[in-house]
Amino acid sequence: MSHAPRTRTVVGCTLLVIALAGGVTACGGDEHPLSAEPYDAADQIAFRGPVGDGGKADPDKPLEVTAEDDDGRITDVTARDATGRHLAGELSADGTRWHSTSPLAADARYTVRVSTEDEDGAPGRKVLTFDTGRPVTKKRLDVTFGPKAGEYGVGQPITARLSRPVKDKAQRAVVERALKVDSTPAVEGAWHWVDDKELHYRPKEYWPAHATVRARSNLEGIKVSDRLWGGRAKPLKLTTGDRVIAVTDASSHSMTVYKNDEVIKEIPVTTGKPGFETRNGVKVVLGKEYFVRMRGTSIGIAEGSAESYDLPVYYATRVTWSGEYVHAAPWSVGSQGSANVSHGCTGMSTGNAEWFFDNVREGDVVKVVNSDGHTMETFGNGFGDWNLDWPEWRGGSALVAGDPKGPSPSERPRLRPESV
Repeated sequence: MSHAPRTRTVVGCTLLVIALAGGVTACGGDEHPLSAEPYDAADQIAFRGPVGDGGKADPDKPLEVTAEDDDGRITDVTARDATGRHLAGELSADGTRWHSTSPLAADARYTVRVSTEDEDGAPGRKVLTFDTGRPVTKKRLDVTFGPKAGEYGVGQPITARLSRPVKDKAQRAVVERALKVDSTPAVEGAWHWVDDKELHYRPKEYWPAHATVRARSNLEGIKVSDRLWGGRAKPLKLTTGDRVIAVTDASSHSMTVYKNDEVIKEIPVTTGKPGFETRNGVKVVLGKEYFVRMRGTSIGIAEGSAESYDLPVYYATRVTWSGEYVHAAPWSVGSQGSANVSHGCTGMSTGNAEWFFDNVREGDVVKVVNSDGHTMETFGNGFGDWNLDWPEWRGGSALVAGDPKGPSPSERPRLRPESV
Protein backbone atom coordinates (compact mmCIF):
# COMPACT_ATOMS: atom_id res chain seq x y z
CA MET A 1 0.00 0.00 0.00
CA SER A 2 1.28 3.44 -0.90
CA HIS A 3 -0.14 6.90 -0.33
CA ALA A 4 0.81 10.47 0.42
CA PRO A 5 2.08 11.04 3.99
CA ARG A 6 -0.75 11.17 6.50
CA THR A 7 -0.85 11.03 10.29
CA ARG A 8 -3.60 8.44 10.08
CA THR A 9 -3.57 4.99 8.46
CA VAL A 10 -5.55 4.82 5.25
CA VAL A 11 -8.76 2.76 5.28
CA GLY A 12 -6.98 0.00 3.33
CA CYS A 13 -5.62 -1.39 6.62
CA THR A 14 -8.98 -1.48 8.34
CA LEU A 15 -10.74 -3.74 5.86
CA LEU A 16 -12.21 -7.09 6.71
CA VAL A 17 -12.76 -9.75 4.07
CA ILE A 18 -15.43 -12.28 5.02
CA ALA A 19 -16.18 -15.58 3.27
CA LEU A 20 -18.02 -17.17 6.21
CA ALA A 21 -16.20 -19.57 8.49
CA GLY A 22 -12.57 -19.14 7.65
CA GLY A 23 -10.02 -18.54 4.95
CA VAL A 24 -9.99 -14.82 5.72
CA THR A 25 -7.09 -12.41 5.63
CA ALA A 26 -6.99 -8.86 7.05
CA CYS A 27 -4.26 -6.28 7.71
CA GLY A 28 -1.77 -7.17 10.38
CA GLY A 29 -1.29 -5.36 13.66
CA ASP A 30 -2.76 -5.47 17.16
CA GLU A 31 -6.21 -4.17 16.27
CA HIS A 32 -8.78 -6.96 16.01
CA PRO A 33 -11.04 -6.42 12.94
CA LEU A 34 -14.77 -6.93 13.45
CA SER A 35 -17.27 -8.34 11.06
CA ALA A 36 -20.24 -6.42 9.72
CA GLU A 37 -23.73 -7.79 9.09
CA PRO A 38 -25.32 -9.72 7.40
CA TYR A 39 -23.35 -12.36 9.29
CA ASP A 40 -22.90 -12.65 13.03
CA ALA A 41 -19.33 -11.75 13.94
CA ALA A 42 -19.31 -14.60 16.45
CA ASP A 43 -19.55 -17.06 13.58
CA GLN A 44 -16.56 -15.62 11.73
CA ILE A 45 -12.88 -16.60 11.93
CA ALA A 46 -10.57 -13.81 10.87
CA PHE A 47 -6.93 -14.67 10.10
CA ARG A 48 -4.35 -11.94 10.48
CA GLY A 49 -1.49 -13.93 9.08
CA PRO A 50 -1.07 -15.41 5.59
CA VAL A 51 -3.74 -17.68 4.21
CA GLY A 52 -3.24 -21.22 5.43
CA ASP A 53 -3.03 -20.45 9.14
CA GLY A 54 -6.60 -21.59 9.66
CA GLY A 55 -9.72 -23.03 8.05
CA LYS A 56 -11.00 -22.42 4.56
CA ALA A 57 -13.86 -20.19 3.55
CA ASP A 58 -17.27 -21.66 2.94
CA PRO A 59 -18.01 -21.30 -0.80
CA ASP A 60 -21.71 -21.44 0.03
CA LYS A 61 -21.59 -17.92 1.49
CA PRO A 62 -20.96 -14.55 -0.17
CA LEU A 63 -17.77 -12.57 0.13
CA GLU A 64 -17.92 -9.23 1.91
CA VAL A 65 -15.47 -6.36 2.30
CA THR A 66 -16.25 -3.57 4.78
CA ALA A 67 -14.54 -0.32 5.69
CA GLU A 68 -14.11 0.04 9.45
CA ASP A 69 -12.66 3.57 9.33
CA ASP A 70 -15.41 6.23 9.43
CA ASP A 71 -13.15 8.68 7.60
CA GLY A 72 -12.37 6.45 4.64
CA ARG A 73 -14.20 4.63 1.84
CA ILE A 74 -13.75 1.76 -0.58
CA THR A 75 -13.38 2.87 -4.18
CA ASP A 76 -12.94 -0.43 -5.99
CA VAL A 77 -12.78 -4.18 -5.36
CA THR A 78 -11.73 -6.89 -7.80
CA ALA A 79 -11.74 -10.58 -6.94
CA ARG A 80 -10.50 -13.42 -9.16
CA ASP A 81 -9.64 -17.04 -8.57
CA ALA A 82 -6.44 -18.73 -9.69
CA THR A 83 -7.97 -19.69 -13.05
CA GLY A 84 -8.82 -16.06 -13.82
CA ARG A 85 -12.54 -16.25 -13.14
CA HIS A 86 -13.93 -12.90 -12.05
CA LEU A 87 -16.18 -12.71 -8.99
CA ALA A 88 -18.93 -10.17 -9.64
CA GLY A 89 -19.82 -7.79 -6.81
CA GLU A 90 -21.57 -4.61 -5.82
CA LEU A 91 -20.20 -1.59 -3.96
CA SER A 92 -22.50 0.49 -1.76
CA ALA A 93 -23.02 4.13 -2.71
CA ASP A 94 -21.21 5.37 0.41
CA GLY A 95 -18.21 3.07 -0.20
CA THR A 96 -18.48 1.32 3.15
CA ARG A 97 -19.39 -2.15 1.93
CA TRP A 98 -18.74 -4.40 -1.07
CA HIS A 99 -20.35 -7.83 -1.45
CA SER A 100 -20.22 -10.53 -4.09
CA THR A 101 -23.25 -11.04 -6.32
CA SER A 102 -22.15 -14.29 -7.98
CA PRO A 103 -21.28 -17.59 -6.27
CA LEU A 104 -17.80 -18.40 -5.06
CA ALA A 105 -16.12 -21.44 -6.54
CA ALA A 106 -15.34 -24.36 -4.26
CA ASP A 107 -11.79 -25.57 -3.69
CA ALA A 108 -10.33 -22.37 -5.17
CA ARG A 109 -7.89 -19.65 -4.16
CA TYR A 110 -9.10 -16.08 -4.52
CA THR A 111 -7.08 -12.89 -4.70
CA VAL A 112 -8.96 -9.75 -3.69
CA ARG A 113 -7.59 -6.31 -4.53
CA VAL A 114 -9.16 -3.46 -2.62
CA SER A 115 -8.64 0.21 -3.45
CA THR A 116 -9.50 2.88 -0.90
CA GLU A 117 -9.15 6.56 -0.16
CA ASP A 118 -9.22 8.61 3.04
CA GLU A 119 -11.07 11.87 3.69
CA ASP A 120 -8.26 13.80 1.99
CA GLY A 121 -8.35 11.61 -1.11
CA ALA A 122 -5.11 9.75 -0.34
CA PRO A 123 -5.22 6.30 -2.04
CA GLY A 124 -4.83 3.03 -0.23
CA ARG A 125 -4.56 -0.48 -1.60
CA LYS A 126 -4.69 -3.89 -0.03
CA VAL A 127 -4.29 -7.31 -1.60
CA LEU A 128 -5.84 -10.19 0.29
CA THR A 129 -6.07 -13.91 -0.45
CA PHE A 130 -8.18 -16.77 0.84
CA ASP A 131 -9.00 -20.35 -0.03
CA THR A 132 -12.43 -21.92 -0.29
CA GLY A 133 -13.23 -25.42 0.87
CA ARG A 134 -14.51 -28.40 -1.07
CA PRO A 135 -18.26 -28.89 -1.51
CA VAL A 136 -19.78 -31.54 0.74
CA THR A 137 -21.76 -33.07 -2.12
CA LYS A 138 -20.43 -35.28 -4.90
CA LYS A 139 -23.17 -34.41 -7.39
CA ARG A 140 -21.68 -32.57 -10.34
CA LEU A 141 -23.23 -30.73 -13.22
CA ASP A 142 -21.03 -31.34 -16.25
CA VAL A 143 -21.36 -29.46 -19.53
CA THR A 144 -20.69 -30.80 -23.02
CA PHE A 145 -20.42 -28.25 -25.82
CA GLY A 146 -21.35 -28.99 -29.39
CA PRO A 147 -20.82 -29.41 -32.25
CA LYS A 148 -17.40 -31.01 -32.38
CA ALA A 149 -14.49 -28.71 -33.20
CA GLY A 150 -14.11 -27.87 -36.88
CA GLU A 151 -15.28 -25.52 -39.62
CA TYR A 152 -18.99 -24.82 -40.05
CA GLY A 153 -21.40 -22.61 -41.89
CA VAL A 154 -22.57 -19.28 -40.51
CA GLY A 155 -25.88 -20.75 -39.29
CA GLN A 156 -24.39 -23.27 -36.85
CA PRO A 157 -25.63 -22.74 -33.26
CA ILE A 158 -23.49 -23.64 -30.25
CA THR A 159 -25.07 -26.26 -27.98
CA ALA A 160 -24.48 -26.92 -24.29
CA ARG A 161 -25.67 -30.27 -22.96
CA LEU A 162 -26.01 -30.62 -19.18
CA SER A 163 -25.45 -33.89 -17.33
CA ARG A 164 -28.39 -33.20 -15.01
CA PRO A 165 -31.67 -31.30 -15.44
CA VAL A 166 -31.88 -27.73 -14.16
CA LYS A 167 -35.47 -26.47 -13.85
CA ASP A 168 -35.36 -23.60 -11.37
CA LYS A 169 -34.89 -20.25 -13.09
CA ALA A 170 -32.47 -18.90 -10.47
CA GLN A 171 -30.34 -22.03 -10.84
CA ARG A 172 -30.53 -21.71 -14.62
CA ALA A 173 -29.22 -18.17 -14.27
CA VAL A 174 -26.19 -19.46 -12.33
CA VAL A 175 -25.47 -21.99 -15.06
CA GLU A 176 -26.05 -19.63 -17.95
CA ARG A 177 -23.89 -16.89 -16.44
CA ALA A 178 -20.98 -19.34 -16.31
CA LEU A 179 -21.25 -20.39 -19.98
CA LYS A 180 -19.18 -18.07 -22.12
CA VAL A 181 -19.12 -17.70 -25.90
CA ASP A 182 -16.72 -15.30 -27.61
CA SER A 183 -16.20 -14.69 -31.29
CA THR A 184 -13.70 -12.87 -33.45
CA PRO A 185 -15.03 -10.61 -34.84
CA ALA A 186 -17.32 -9.98 -31.87
CA VAL A 187 -21.09 -10.20 -32.34
CA GLU A 188 -24.11 -9.91 -30.08
CA GLY A 189 -25.51 -13.27 -29.02
CA ALA A 190 -27.47 -15.07 -26.29
CA TRP A 191 -28.23 -18.48 -24.80
CA HIS A 192 -31.70 -19.99 -25.10
CA TRP A 193 -32.92 -22.84 -22.89
CA VAL A 194 -34.28 -25.57 -25.16
CA ASP A 195 -35.28 -27.72 -22.17
CA ASP A 196 -33.99 -28.61 -18.69
CA LYS A 197 -30.76 -30.16 -20.02
CA GLU A 198 -29.87 -28.26 -23.16
CA LEU A 199 -29.09 -24.68 -24.19
CA HIS A 200 -28.39 -23.23 -27.64
CA TYR A 201 -26.35 -20.11 -28.35
CA ARG A 202 -26.70 -18.04 -31.52
CA PRO A 203 -25.91 -14.48 -32.52
CA LYS A 204 -28.59 -11.91 -33.32
CA GLU A 205 -27.73 -12.43 -36.99
CA TYR A 206 -25.75 -15.23 -38.60
CA TRP A 207 -22.11 -15.62 -37.59
CA PRO A 208 -19.68 -13.56 -39.67
CA ALA A 209 -17.84 -15.43 -42.41
CA HIS A 210 -14.38 -16.69 -41.41
CA ALA A 211 -15.00 -16.07 -37.72
CA THR A 212 -13.44 -17.90 -34.78
CA VAL A 213 -15.89 -18.93 -32.07
CA ARG A 214 -14.91 -20.21 -28.62
CA ALA A 215 -17.17 -21.63 -25.93
CA ARG A 216 -16.07 -22.39 -22.39
CA SER A 217 -17.58 -23.00 -18.97
CA ASN A 218 -16.69 -21.25 -15.72
CA LEU A 219 -19.08 -23.49 -13.79
CA GLU A 220 -16.53 -25.80 -12.19
CA GLY A 221 -16.75 -25.56 -8.40
CA ILE A 222 -19.73 -23.20 -8.51
CA LYS A 223 -22.78 -24.03 -6.41
CA VAL A 224 -25.92 -24.51 -8.51
CA SER A 225 -28.24 -25.86 -5.81
CA ASP A 226 -27.93 -27.26 -2.29
CA ARG A 227 -26.50 -30.56 -3.50
CA LEU A 228 -25.33 -29.74 -7.00
CA TRP A 229 -22.06 -28.13 -7.98
CA GLY A 230 -20.59 -27.30 -11.36
CA GLY A 231 -18.25 -29.84 -12.90
CA ARG A 232 -15.69 -29.69 -15.66
CA ALA A 233 -16.29 -28.91 -19.31
CA LYS A 234 -14.01 -29.22 -22.30
CA PRO A 235 -13.82 -25.88 -24.14
CA LEU A 236 -14.85 -25.71 -27.78
CA LYS A 237 -13.31 -23.86 -30.70
CA LEU A 238 -14.83 -23.71 -34.15
CA THR A 239 -14.47 -21.53 -37.20
CA THR A 240 -16.91 -20.47 -39.90
CA GLY A 241 -16.32 -20.65 -43.61
CA ASP A 242 -17.84 -18.53 -46.35
CA ARG A 243 -21.35 -17.18 -45.84
CA VAL A 244 -23.35 -19.72 -47.87
CA ILE A 245 -27.13 -19.33 -47.92
CA ALA A 246 -29.43 -21.33 -50.22
CA VAL A 247 -32.92 -19.89 -50.70
CA THR A 248 -35.59 -22.14 -52.21
CA ASP A 249 -38.72 -20.46 -53.54
CA ALA A 250 -41.38 -23.16 -53.65
CA SER A 251 -43.72 -21.01 -55.77
CA SER A 252 -41.16 -20.40 -58.52
CA HIS A 253 -39.59 -23.88 -58.15
CA SER A 254 -36.07 -22.49 -57.96
CA MET A 255 -33.14 -22.38 -55.57
CA THR A 256 -30.72 -19.45 -55.46
CA VAL A 257 -27.39 -20.07 -53.75
CA TYR A 258 -25.52 -17.08 -52.33
CA LYS A 259 -21.88 -17.04 -51.32
CA ASN A 260 -20.75 -14.02 -49.34
CA ASP A 261 -23.94 -12.23 -50.53
CA GLU A 262 -23.29 -12.88 -54.23
CA VAL A 263 -25.38 -15.26 -56.35
CA ILE A 264 -23.23 -18.22 -57.44
CA LYS A 265 -25.87 -20.68 -58.66
CA GLU A 266 -29.53 -20.82 -59.66
CA ILE A 267 -31.03 -24.30 -59.71
CA PRO A 268 -34.45 -25.51 -60.91
CA VAL A 269 -36.02 -27.64 -58.18
CA THR A 270 -39.17 -29.39 -57.12
CA THR A 271 -40.51 -29.27 -53.56
CA GLY A 272 -43.35 -30.96 -51.67
CA LYS A 273 -46.66 -31.51 -53.41
CA PRO A 274 -50.05 -30.95 -51.70
CA GLY A 275 -50.25 -33.07 -48.57
CA PHE A 276 -46.45 -33.32 -48.37
CA GLU A 277 -45.49 -29.63 -48.47
CA THR A 278 -41.87 -28.72 -47.68
CA ARG A 279 -41.33 -26.86 -44.44
CA ASN A 280 -40.98 -23.09 -44.69
CA GLY A 281 -38.31 -21.17 -42.85
CA VAL A 282 -34.64 -21.44 -42.02
CA LYS A 283 -32.94 -24.81 -41.63
CA VAL A 284 -29.28 -25.62 -41.10
CA VAL A 285 -27.34 -28.33 -42.89
CA LEU A 286 -26.98 -31.26 -40.47
CA GLY A 287 -24.82 -33.52 -42.61
CA LYS A 288 -24.24 -35.01 -46.04
CA GLU A 289 -24.80 -38.60 -47.18
CA TYR A 290 -23.69 -39.78 -50.61
CA PHE A 291 -26.31 -42.57 -50.63
CA VAL A 292 -29.61 -42.92 -48.75
CA ARG A 293 -32.39 -45.45 -49.26
CA MET A 294 -35.72 -43.66 -48.92
CA ARG A 295 -38.99 -45.49 -48.22
CA GLY A 296 -42.53 -44.17 -48.08
CA THR A 297 -43.28 -46.40 -45.11
CA SER A 298 -41.00 -44.19 -42.98
CA ILE A 299 -43.61 -41.41 -43.14
CA GLY A 300 -46.68 -43.58 -42.83
CA ILE A 301 -47.34 -44.31 -46.51
CA ALA A 302 -48.71 -47.83 -46.84
CA GLU A 303 -46.60 -50.16 -48.93
CA GLY A 304 -48.25 -50.79 -52.27
CA SER A 305 -50.34 -47.61 -52.20
CA ALA A 306 -50.31 -45.05 -55.00
CA GLU A 307 -47.88 -42.88 -52.99
CA SER A 308 -45.56 -45.69 -51.97
CA TYR A 309 -41.87 -45.48 -52.89
CA ASP A 310 -38.58 -47.23 -52.19
CA LEU A 311 -35.73 -45.45 -53.97
CA PRO A 312 -31.94 -45.16 -53.90
CA VAL A 313 -31.07 -41.48 -53.47
CA TYR A 314 -27.67 -39.88 -54.10
CA TYR A 315 -26.00 -36.64 -53.01
CA ALA A 316 -28.37 -36.20 -50.08
CA THR A 317 -27.83 -33.12 -47.91
CA ARG A 318 -29.80 -33.47 -44.66
CA VAL A 319 -31.67 -30.49 -43.15
CA THR A 320 -33.99 -32.22 -40.62
CA TRP A 321 -33.62 -35.29 -38.42
CA SER A 322 -36.99 -36.57 -39.61
CA GLY A 323 -35.66 -36.96 -43.12
CA GLU A 324 -35.94 -33.80 -45.18
CA TYR A 325 -33.06 -33.53 -47.65
CA VAL A 326 -31.83 -31.60 -50.65
CA HIS A 327 -30.94 -34.42 -53.05
CA ALA A 328 -30.69 -35.78 -56.56
CA ALA A 329 -34.08 -36.68 -58.05
CA PRO A 330 -33.49 -37.77 -61.67
CA TRP A 331 -37.04 -39.20 -61.84
CA SER A 332 -38.56 -35.68 -61.50
CA VAL A 333 -36.30 -33.68 -63.86
CA GLY A 334 -39.31 -32.95 -66.09
CA SER A 335 -41.06 -31.18 -63.20
CA GLN A 336 -38.05 -29.37 -61.76
CA GLY A 337 -38.47 -25.64 -62.32
CA SER A 338 -42.19 -25.96 -63.07
CA ALA A 339 -44.07 -28.08 -60.50
CA ASN A 340 -43.87 -29.43 -56.95
CA VAL A 341 -44.09 -33.22 -57.01
CA SER A 342 -41.90 -34.48 -54.10
CA HIS A 343 -42.92 -35.90 -50.74
CA GLY A 344 -41.27 -32.99 -48.90
CA CYS A 345 -37.65 -32.96 -49.97
CA THR A 346 -36.09 -30.49 -52.39
CA GLY A 347 -35.22 -32.44 -55.53
CA MET A 348 -32.91 -31.45 -58.37
CA SER A 349 -30.94 -33.06 -61.17
CA THR A 350 -28.06 -35.34 -60.27
CA GLY A 351 -25.52 -32.84 -61.60
CA ASN A 352 -26.99 -29.98 -59.59
CA ALA A 353 -27.29 -32.14 -56.47
CA GLU A 354 -23.64 -33.13 -56.77
CA TRP A 355 -22.67 -29.46 -57.09
CA PHE A 356 -24.76 -28.53 -54.05
CA PHE A 357 -23.35 -31.47 -52.08
CA ASP A 358 -19.80 -30.36 -52.89
CA ASN A 359 -20.36 -26.67 -52.14
CA VAL A 360 -22.15 -26.68 -48.79
CA ARG A 361 -20.96 -27.73 -45.37
CA GLU A 362 -22.55 -28.53 -42.05
CA GLY A 363 -23.94 -25.32 -40.56
CA ASP A 364 -24.75 -23.65 -43.88
CA VAL A 365 -28.20 -22.11 -44.19
CA VAL A 366 -31.04 -23.56 -46.28
CA LYS A 367 -34.13 -21.34 -46.33
CA VAL A 368 -37.50 -22.19 -47.90
CA VAL A 369 -40.05 -19.52 -48.77
CA ASN A 370 -43.54 -19.49 -50.32
CA SER A 371 -44.33 -23.11 -49.49
CA ASP A 372 -47.74 -24.09 -48.16
CA GLY A 373 -46.03 -26.20 -45.51
CA HIS A 374 -45.71 -25.33 -41.84
CA THR A 375 -42.68 -23.49 -40.49
CA MET A 376 -39.60 -25.50 -39.55
CA GLU A 377 -39.72 -26.67 -35.93
CA THR A 378 -37.61 -24.42 -33.71
CA PHE A 379 -36.11 -27.33 -31.77
CA GLY A 380 -36.18 -31.10 -31.86
CA ASN A 381 -35.93 -31.73 -35.61
CA GLY A 382 -32.64 -30.09 -36.42
CA PHE A 383 -31.68 -26.44 -36.02
CA GLY A 384 -34.68 -24.21 -36.53
CA ASP A 385 -33.21 -21.69 -34.07
CA TRP A 386 -33.20 -18.88 -36.63
CA ASN A 387 -36.97 -19.00 -37.00
CA LEU A 388 -37.32 -17.14 -33.70
CA ASP A 389 -36.88 -13.39 -33.95
CA TRP A 390 -34.30 -11.83 -31.66
CA PRO A 391 -36.67 -10.72 -28.84
CA GLU A 392 -38.19 -14.21 -28.74
CA TRP A 393 -34.76 -15.80 -28.69
CA ARG A 394 -33.54 -13.61 -25.84
CA GLY A 395 -36.76 -14.41 -23.99
CA GLY A 396 -35.50 -17.98 -23.65
CA SER A 397 -32.53 -16.80 -21.58
CA ALA A 398 -32.70 -17.20 -17.80
CA LEU A 399 -30.78 -13.93 -17.56
CA VAL A 400 -33.39 -12.01 -19.57
CA ALA A 401 -36.97 -13.26 -19.36
CA GLY A 402 -39.36 -15.95 -20.44
CA ASP A 403 -39.72 -19.67 -19.99
CA PRO A 404 -38.26 -21.57 -22.94
CA LYS A 405 -40.35 -24.42 -24.21
CA GLY A 406 -39.50 -27.30 -26.44
CA PRO A 407 -39.19 -31.06 -26.59
CA SER A 408 -36.50 -32.77 -24.60
CA PRO A 409 -33.64 -34.21 -26.64
CA SER A 410 -34.98 -37.69 -25.86
CA GLU A 411 -38.19 -36.73 -27.66
CA ARG A 412 -36.42 -35.64 -30.82
CA PRO A 413 -37.50 -37.65 -33.85
CA ARG A 414 -34.71 -39.81 -35.23
CA LEU A 415 -36.67 -41.28 -38.11
CA ARG A 416 -35.55 -42.95 -41.25
CA PRO A 417 -35.52 -40.79 -44.40
CA GLU A 418 -39.03 -39.52 -44.99
CA SER A 419 -39.35 -38.08 -48.42
CA VAL A 420 -38.22 -37.80 -52.00
